[in-house]
Amino acid sequence: MKKCRDIPRRPPSMSSFLTKPISLPRPRRPELRRPELHRAKGGRPTLGGPELSLPSFRRKRSSGGTLVGLQIEAGSVAAVEARLDGGVARVTAAGVEPLSPDAFRDGEVAEPEAVTAALRTLVGDHGLGRKVRLGIANQRLVVRTLRLPAIENPDDLDAAVRFSAQEQIAMPLEDAVIEHRVVGGAPAEADAPAQVDVMVIAARRDMIRASLAPLRAAGLEPVGVDLSAFGMIRALADAGVAVDAPAGDGTPSQGATLYCNIGDSTNLAVARARACLFTRLSSVGLAEIAGNLSSAAGLSLEHAAMWLDHVGLRRPLTEIEGDEATVAHSRAALEHGAAQLVDELRLSLDFYAAQEAAVAIEKIVLCGPGAAIPGFAEEMAPQLGLPIAVGLPEALSGYPAPVAARLTLPFGIALDT
Repeated sequence: MKKCRDIPRRPPSMSSFLTKPISLPRPRRPELRRPELHRAKGGRPTLGGPELSLPSFRRKRSSGGTLVGLQIEAGSVAAVEARLDGGVARVTAAGVEPLSPDAFRDGEVAEPEAVTAALRTLVGDHGLGRKVRLGIANQRLVVRTLRLPAIENPDDLDAAVRFSAQEQIAMPLEDAVIEHRVVGGAPAEADAPAQVDVMVIAARRDMIRASLAPLRAAGLEPVGVDLSAFGMIRALADAGVAVDAPAGDGTPSQGATLYCNIGDSTNLAVARARACLFTRLSSVGLAEIAGNLSSAAGLSLEHAAMWLDHVGLRRPLTEIEGDEATVAHSRAALEHGAAQLVDELRLSLDFYAAQEAAVAIEKIVLCGPGAAIPGFAEEMAPQLGLPIAVGLPEALSGYPAPVAARLTLPFGIALDT
């Protein structure tokens, strides 16, 4: 494995939303005039795990230790260990371990023992540390951005957020851990008062417990739980991804980027610089594409995934080695999957654009295992009407493309320590 690749360390605006210690205090209350959060005294029921928190814009100092970013998908677990040294993050170890597709379904642990075994092998084989931050993305975790009247009193803002969340978040609030922070707003005008944009995150308590249990059983120490979308933004926002875009006047762009990680499912996030404005999870991903190929060609899911990588969407079918029928089935599955994903991206773009606080999206950056399939990005680009490119962090450039693509999310999850 590649070691000690330096990457610049810049102030994060998206960090883990679950961090030490174990007890859950009352929500942090944002000041309207400063981009940082304050936590009031008092307590809430514990999760038996790390506490809920939200990102800070402040630069954090290194403690000299290492942290492992961990991400689980149907089919594999992946981890990247990073150490901060004078504000520079160094990748010291990384690895990917196969996992039974049935062990992790719909973004949640289905077979804890299998996940625990894979984690033990991953950590042991690649010399990874025990302190980990877990990235999660599933339908039982909700992120919403609400536009509310600008309220100076933190207690009143907290009450307004929770009242609005009852209508916006489809889960019983008594079963959820909720956090919020101010991420933007609009100044007062002659006919309208000032408003603030508030990001609200709600996580099911039982889902968090179930996600952390295999980590602890494997002897790991969870120090945080992060939205995978936030890790994706951290990994790619500073990657300098080049796209074919119209020439401007040289002024810095004020637009946003749509990041898209194509894994077992598809994780979407709209961000301006490193600030997340919107995120959504789609079930369309490689798990569904491989499942379709498995059914059509009579392959196992593992072999179907290999055929997808082998066939891709770039070379003519006549140039691809292998059984002609399987090659044809693989190409058809990829073309159908790309069309489905285009529809999902369009839906997300339309949904986000309809929000009151929406920022114009200027480009799309793909990452993850699906983005590493040859020709996948090129297949999608003409149908989306936006510049599109594949993103890869510089620190992972020494790894084979499929491995680097799988490591992108855990790399971003490990960055914020």
